[in-house]
Amino acid sequence: MTARTLLPTLDYDYKVIITKDYGFVYVLPAKQIMICELTKGYVPIEEFREIFNQTIPFIKAYNIEKFIFDKQNLTTFHQPSMEWYFIDWKTKIYDLGVTKHRKILPKNNPVFKLAVEAGRAKIMKEFKESIIPQLDILYKDTLEEAISE
Repeated sequence: MTARTLLPTLDYDYKVIITKDYGFVYVLPAKQIMICELTKGYVPIEEFREIFNQTIPFIKAYNIEKFIFDKQNLTTFHQPSMEWYFIDWKTKIYDLGVTKHRKILPKNNPVFKLAVEAGRAKIMKEFKESIIPQLDILYKDTLEEAISE
């Protein structure tokens, strides 16, 4: 289940803070968690950057410590978007204190998972001085796991 369908069934106070055609961003204020759920199979890089850049004031306002990226609806991996996400955006939010990242990949899509692994390896090789090694990044199967761990 994605964030949009699961959050209303859980015992957490949450707020929808960003609504776009291609995604939603939620906060769980008491847990200092932000969740970004992309709702389309592919999100063009301009829209991808827009939604993530719009999270920054909310990360500050809610003192977010953990970011959950719900990618379950994605069908296409886009390397330039991921490079920007890892190198630019994650550096900005690292400077704001966000070090925990949880990711939920699409189910039953081994090609997507392989693309993510290859893309991350490429980023690690090309951007050796990045903050990525300092981050706590884990892949989880469900949103409940991502919230609790």
